[in-house]
Amino acid sequence: MQKYLIKNIQVVNEGHIKTADVLITNGRIEKISAQINAPASEINGEGKYLFPGCIDDQVHFREPGLTHKATIYTEAKAAVAGGVTSYMEMPNTIPNALTQELLEDKYQIAARSSLANYSFYMGTGNDNAGEVLKTNEKRKDVCGIKIFMGASTGNMLVDNPNTLDKIFRESELLIATHCEDEKIIRQNLEKIKKTGKVLTADDHPLIRDEEACYESSLYAIQIAKKYNTRLHILHISTEKELQLFTNMFPLKQKRITAEVCVHHLHFTSDDYARLGNQIKCNPAIKAPSNKEALWKALLDDRLDVIATDHAPHTWEEKGYLFPYSSPRGEQGVYEKAHAGLPLVQHPLLLMLHYYKEGKISLEKIAEKMSHAVADCFQVKDRGYIREGYQADLVIADLNESTKVTRENILYKCGWSPLENFEFPASITHTFVNGNLVWGNGVWDETQKGQRLKFDR
Repeated sequence: MQKYLIKNIQVVNEGHIKTADVLITNGRIEKISAQINAPASEINGEGKYLFPGCIDDQVHFREPGLTHKATIYTEAKAAVAGGVTSYMEMPNTIPNALTQELLEDKYQIAARSSLANYSFYMGTGNDNAGEVLKTNEKRKDVCGIKIFMGASTGNMLVDNPNTLDKIFRESELLIATHCEDEKIIRQNLEKIKKTGKVLTADDHPLIRDEEACYESSLYAIQIAKKYNTRLHILHISTEKELQLFTNMFPLKQKRITAEVCVHHLHFTSDDYARLGNQIKCNPAIKAPSNKEALWKALLDDRLDVIATDHAPHTWEEKGYLFPYSSPRGEQGVYEKAHAGLPLVQHPLLLMLHYYKEGKISLEKIAEKMSHAVADCFQVKDRGYIREGYQADLVIADLNESTKVTRENILYKCGWSPLENFEFPASITHTFVNGNLVWGNGVWDETQKGQRLKFDR
């Protein structure tokens, strides 16, 4: 494996920024020092910043069964281009990952095709608690158990109290939940329909409202506290939910943690007028006051990690009749439009935009997108720039802008709600396990990512 020496770069790591040289050998960070001289391929880091590779704890890469939208190969490649070196993927593929065998099938696909490191959640249905709990035996190989406590379809929605009770009581792994109350959602939908109004994306945050999120998150936390379960609630989207989380303890001591996604930090309900079904997602993007509250909670550590919930759909599935038609689409297609946004190529760039806006520090970006994710899931030897750790590293140039265009979007679905947005930074290099997969526009796909391991 090639050796690399990154010279004179600003290293963003563990709350500090310092100028250093970084030597990468045999896939790991061999040395970090003010001055290193060694035979290796040199990269001039002057004026640039080195971040630990981002770890995205929530993505939907759609394979198997939904590969017309995306594949593990295409979406992992997009992730690497954006500085995401590891991901944790969701079980709602076809077939749903509801057995140990189906879960392992996804690992095998990734081993053959993923340019980024990977882990997959074990899926939960109303009647597979016994199968789910077999995951306890694979503690070092599986990131966690995923429970859809709302906003799902078919046998992925778990609303059986006995199943929830058993899994929360007996799981040795982290349980990640999607929390929205289905009863409240249905009631809100019927109430609006009775008015005779033609539903549009503007109605989405009224149907999937703050109360639906709060009541479901509260329920999950109550069960978790009953059994001291390790609970991680995904994509918090409301100000009201924030009262359920604390910053009174360090992350490593928390039994209940929370994630916020980049789209809830960036968009608000005001953006439906411009983007329509493009930003339809579950839980919904809501009123501006929620966005501001989420930012405050992220910065004061009530919210622990930043993720994308990358969820690609084809342009037609979002409710548009032909590629790149009017963003609002045809009236009346809201209910059929699939929920989810493709985002995994741009989360670090988006946070660097907010750094330039004065909203967040570079150190906090590294913490919330790398360090804290590694700590939250107990990922082994990743998430930090430390000697001996796996060399998952990202170089960013904060003086070179990046504009999102149809031509440089790498998602298989071919579109992004961020199209035409210009970031005030660029990702110039991405190392995965010491391999320079993406460097100055050149790809090296000879090495695949690795299965994440967990030091529990």
